[in-house]
Amino acid sequence: MKSHRLIALIKVLVLGHLSVLCVSQEFDFFYLVQQWPGSYCDTKQSCCYPTTGKPAADFGIHGLWPNYNDGTYPSNCDPNNPFDQSEISDLTTTLQRNWPTLACPSGSGVKFWEHEWEKHGTCSESVLDQHAYFQTTLNLKRKVNLLQVLKTAGIQPNGKFYTLENIKKAIQDGIGYTPWIECNVDASGNSQLYQVYLCVDTSGSNLIECSVFPKGRACGSEIEFPTF
Repeated sequence: MKSHRLIALIKVLVLGHLSVLCVSQEFDFFYLVQQWPGSYCDTKQSCCYPTTGKPAADFGIHGLWPNYNDGTYPSNCDPNNPFDQSEISDLTTTLQRNWPTLACPSGSGVKFWEHEWEKHGTCSESVLDQHAYFQTTLNLKRKVNLLQVLKTAGIQPNGKFYTLENIKKAIQDGIGYTPWIECNVDASGNSQLYQVYLCVDTSGSNLIECSVFPKGRACGSEIEFPTF
């Protein structure tokens, strides 16, 4: 009798564990999030350049984040698969250039990448292992040249103000998909272009129209595009 109960208990535990894994690894799309370094740094909090030096004046990757269609998202899905720097040793130089850290104190970027993998990347490991997660995100950034798209539309990072609608239209016209724009506030209290969200299918290969937009900081009708 006891053995039957033990077997039943084991089955419940195993099924429960599998259901947790399934829930944690199912998602509906990714947000590809890129940030403008000039806006990250032009706040009361300021920023610290990475130990490799000042990054290029270009949008940097913030992350590739699995999300659900109801607006929620999974996080920290697999504590048994921690970040392993050796897995991405061949990508380090490219990551430092395209996915730089601006947090203080100055760092090499490793802590930033570790955070992104463990919070977000582990929730997509049914599709992408650690190396593929970072490689895929780098590939998407190359495909989406935000700065060039904006410059082509006459929107320059020169400290001037542009309408939010013109910024959205420039990106939509240049890339073919509707972006979501997140703003932050500079030291003088002005709304400024901070992050651009685009949606990607669950394979990490193709941009798609977003089914839902995040609930982040709203932008004013006119926003600054600061220098860097």
